[in-house]
Amino acid sequence: MATCPQGHASGADDYCDVCGTQMAAAPAASTPQPAAPSGGPSGGPSGGPSGESAPTESCPICQTPRAGQFCEVCGHDYSGNGAAVPLPVTGARWEAVTAADRAYYEKVIAEGGPDADRVAFPPYCPERSFGLHGEQVRIGRRSRARNVAPEIDLTGPPEDPGVSHLHAVLLAQPDGSWTVVDPGSSNGTLVNGRPLSVNVPVRIGPGDRIHLGAWTVITIREGTP
Repeated sequence: MATCPQGHASGADDYCDVCGTQMAAAPAASTPQPAAPSGGPSGGPSGGPSGESAPTESCPICQTPRAGQFCEVCGHDYSGNGAAVPLPVTGARWEAVTAADRAYYEKVIAEGGPDADRVAFPPYCPERSFGLHGEQVRIGRRSRARNVAPEIDLTGPPEDPGVSHLHAVLLAQPDGSWTVVDPGSSNGTLVNGRPLSVNVPVRIGPGDRIHLGAWTVITIREGTP
């Protein structure tokens, strides 16, 4: 027998069969509530107002929101090691364009180098473009006897007799730039008019001019991808 809120004994458990009052619903089973997050007296994650999320960390260099150990834009290392991850250079293709330089040829002849009186400036020498790919790009003249096949082959025609079989090497750097080194050519190499020391790399960029041989000039350009 159930008892309604008015105190009547009722044979029904939904509505009192004496006064018609709705019977009181049985108390629902209590559901365990999750514990409040610790960290502050008010229950917030970092001691702030309850329900307030922690601020997003940003890169101290470029202010980009953090998404991992390294910044996705500038490569900043959040671990505090002070290192940055080199990001690949995209959007452009480096190339070396070879040609004949009359002014450089006249300078070489005026200085009276070996066999200068027998070296003639080529009446026609079209520009040739060589893409820079891989870890190194060799500059020189092909030689089957010496098993030399440089990526920038200046064998010709026309052929510059002052260029060594392995005259210079372009070396790719981790940041996407390039350096040039003369491993010990017979007649030397100049970058923007300055001679290179043997086996001392020099950084180069778009617009730089590399002179070698009797009349050859190589211009570094940044072309379209």
